[in-house]
Amino acid sequence: MDMMTLWHLTGWEFAALAFAALLVGFSKTAVSGANTVSLAIFAAVLPARASTGVLLPILIAGDVLAVLTYRRHAHWPTLWRLFPAVAAGVVVGTFFLMWADDEAVGTSIGAILLLMAAVTVWRRRAADRAAQAAVDAEGDPGERSGRSGRSGPEEITSRAGRIKARSYGVLGGFTTMVANAGGPVMSLYLLSAGFRKLGFLGTSAFFFLIVNTSKVPFSVGLGLIDAESLLLDAALVLFVVPGALLGKWAVNRINQRLFERLVIAATVVGGVQLLVR
Repeated sequence: MDMMTLWHLTGWEFAALAFAALLVGFSKTAVSGANTVSLAIFAAVLPARASTGVLLPILIAGDVLAVLTYRRHAHWPTLWRLFPAVAAGVVVGTFFLMWADDEAVGTSIGAILLLMAAVTVWRRRAADRAAQAAVDAEGDPGERSGRSGRSGPEEITSRAGRIKARSYGVLGGFTTMVANAGGPVMSLYLLSAGFRKLGFLGTSAFFFLIVNTSKVPFSVGLGLIDAESLLLDAALVLFVVPGALLGKWAVNRINQRLFERLVIAATVVGGVQLLVR
């Protein structure tokens, strides 16, 4: 694989990768989507295609920690609805990687993320206006929908909800296979579907543990994971743990509105970085 090994990295380069690994842990237990910054750091230090193979085991380590932290809050009906579409997206992404260069990969993913961030902001504002109209007409609807940290949104049972789940699922599978950038896509889906903070984190934790683990054979087959990349992973994975602990501490201090804004902001930053790198 065309990449620098652990022994070829300078001290500053290793420090940058270690910080990115710490940020992976933080994003998995606090602000999902923030690890797009980690993706950009890995792609800046290592060759872009090879960096996806190094980053994948680190993401899986973060997923394990997130599942251990939020396993009681996963909404499995949403997961089962997403998986078939995600599988299709992973297959499409694998074929795309067979011929696409680094520039095509970065431009494609960055454009998708920015488009989805814009759509999500528009949807949230429309929902806020509808909620305000309901307040004006009938009083505060409060928690009438019955959603909580554990429950999922009612809309996934509708036809429109199923179509949206499939669309986001295919895009999520494609982006996670091509650039480990599925986090922002699925974050936008879960936000648009109305998940609260704990349900969001629990559902995304199981989703990415299963999806990222399933990507390993594809990445090995494409030559993105080998003995050298795993050696570098072994040196970096220890930094995921303090990041996850920091995220667990921080998430209880972030209110829902700020949480949503941070997720969207992280998505925009990651999309811009992919476009301009």
